[in-house]
Amino acid sequence: MATETIRVEQRRVRADLPTVIVDVFINALKIFLLFFAVWSVVGAIGLQIEGRLISADGWRDVVTGGVVQGAMYGLVALGYSMVYGILGFINFAHGEVFMVGMFGAMFVAHGMADNGMLESNFFLAMLIIIVAAMIVSAAVAVATEKIAYRQLRGAPRLIPLITSIGVSFFLQYAISGLFGPGVKRFPELPEFMQRRYSVLGLLVNGSQILVIVVTALSVVGLWWFVTRSKTGRAIRAVAEDKEIAGLMGINVDRTVVMTFLVGGAMAGVAASMWAFLYKNIFFLSGFLPGIKAFTAAVLGGIGNLPGALLGGMTLGIVEAAGPTFLTALRWEIPQVVSYALGVLALGLAAFGAYRLRNKVIVQTSTNVSLIVLGLVFAALAFTVLPGFQVVIPGASQVKDMIAFIVLIGVLMIRPIGLLGERLAVEERG
Repeated sequence: MATETIRVEQRRVRADLPTVIVDVFINALKIFLLFFAVWSVVGAIGLQIEGRLISADGWRDVVTGGVVQGAMYGLVALGYSMVYGILGFINFAHGEVFMVGMFGAMFVAHGMADNGMLESNFFLAMLIIIVAAMIVSAAVAVATEKIAYRQLRGAPRLIPLITSIGVSFFLQYAISGLFGPGVKRFPELPEFMQRRYSVLGLLVNGSQILVIVVTALSVVGLWWFVTRSKTGRAIRAVAEDKEIAGLMGINVDRTVVMTFLVGGAMAGVAASMWAFLYKNIFFLSGFLPGIKAFTAAVLGGIGNLPGALLGGMTLGIVEAAGPTFLTALRWEIPQVVSYALGVLALGLAAFGAYRLRNKVIVQTSTNVSLIVLGLVFAALAFTVLPGFQVVIPGASQVKDMIAFIVLIGVLMIRPIGLLGERLAVEERG
C-alpha cells in the first residue's frame, strides 16, 4: 500500500503595524498588573514574616469585613444579572432602587425604635424592616420597568441604557427633594448586636453575623425560587430565548415584571443590611455601591447568578484587603529575585525571536510582544528592580480604585468573567 505523505504548511498570521502596537500595549498592561499583583502578595508574606504588617487579628477583621461587604454587593449584583439575562441591557438605575430601599428601612426602623420594639423584640423588628425595604425596592423596580423600559424593549440597546441613567438621576433627586440632601441616620442597635462573638475562630460583631445569615437565607430562597418554582422556570426560559418562551405559552411581559420584582427585592434585602451596618444614608448612597455591584456582576460573569454572588464576594474581599497589599509594595525586591526575573525575561524574548524567525503558526503580535516586553523587562530587572520599593501614602483611601483595577485585570485574562457569561440566544455571538 502506498503511503501518501501530506505536508501541512505552517503559515504565519500576518498583522498590520497598528494591530501589533495595540497588542503589545495590551500585553504590557497585563504583565504590569500581574507583576504588581504577585509583588504585593509576596511582599505581604515577607513583611508578615518580619512582623512589619498587620497582626493576625487585623487579617481576621479584614477578611470578615470583606465577606460581609461582598455579600451585600452580591445581592445587589443579582438584580443587574437578572435584568441583563432577560432584556440584554444594564439597568444603571438599580443602585437607586437599592438606595430607596435604604430609606424605606430607615423610616420603618425609626418607627420600631420609637415604640420600643427594636430593643424589646429585635429579631421580629428586623424582619419587618427587611420586608419593608424589599417591598419599597421591588415596587420602585417594577414601576421603572412599566414606565421607563417597557416601551423601549425593541429599541436599540443604547436607548434603554441612556434611559436607565436618566431614571437613576430622577430617583436620586426625587429622594433629595422629598427628604432633603442631608445625611439621615439609622437608629442605634441594641447592645448585644454590637458585642463581638467568636465564630469559627473569627471575632465578629452581632451585626456582621446578622448580615451573613440574612444573605445566606436570601440566596437559598432565591435559588429555590429560580430552580423550583413555576415563575422561576419561566424566568429561565425567557432568559434563554424570549420568542420560543412566548410560543410555549409563557407570558413574557409578566415574567419580565417578576424579574424586576425579584431583583428589586434582593436589592431591598441588601439595602436594609447596608443601613443596619453603616447607619448613614443620603440620596447618593446607592451610586457607588450600585457601580460596585455592577462591577461584581461583570466580574463573576454577566447574566450568571452564581457568578454575581462570587463576583460580589471577590470584590468585597479584594476591596477590604487591597490597601494592606498596596502597603506591602514597600517590601524591597531582593537582588537575586530581580536577576532571576531578568534571566527569565531574556529567555522569553529569545523564544519569541525563535518563533518569529521560524514562522510558527501564531500571531505575529504575540511574538513581537515577547521580544519587546522581554527585553524591556530584562533591562528593568537588571538595573531598576534590585532593592526597589513603592511607598503609597494613604493606601486606604484608594480602595475603590483597587476594585476596578482588579476588574480590568480579570477581564483582560478572562473576558467572560470568573464563571462565564449566560446570555440569551440573540445576545450570543
